Amino acid sequence: MNPANPYQWVEEYEAKLADLKKKSEDLSENVAAASATVTSKDGAVTVTVGPNGGLQNLQLGHRAVELGGPRLTALILETARKAQKQAATQVLELFKPLGEGTEAYQMASDAIPDDEFDEEVDQYDEVDDEPEPAPAPPASKPAATPQPAPVRGRRRADDDDDDDDNPW
Repeated sequence: MNPANPYQWVEEYEAKLADLKKKSEDLSENVAAASATVTSKDGAVTVTVGPNGGLQNLQLGHRAVELGGPRLTALILETARKAQKQAATQVLELFKPLGEGTEAYQMASDAIPDDEFDEEVDQYDEVDDEPEPAPAPPASKPAATPQPAPVRGRRRADDDDDDDDNPW
């Protein structure tokens, strides 16, 4: 760039702005369409999340009913975490042309969690399927205390008569 030529500087600046606008529009379109779908290893759970990590779809396969509540819950959460991480990584890649090297890009990158679980171990196998034992009933119930008889108030008709003489 020739600093002595202001027209050239303006043209280059306008070209940079046009490029930035194009990248911004592409980012908006691509982020809006971004999602991630993950299926558990056994096929019992499939989770789809949007670009913000929000749940968009949850499908339970035929094996899901065999797992029981606690194991199914753990598998859904594990699969959702994987899908959320994939979506976040996808959005970060889309943001790269605009923000790479910036503090905002670094913050977004740091917000993606590391793998917290071992891929070789099915965590939901470790969940205890045994239900909590019901608390034992008390050995004997204490005798019920007699309730006092209800106090009867004035009849509704008596209240209406009072209102005619005393409006306040």
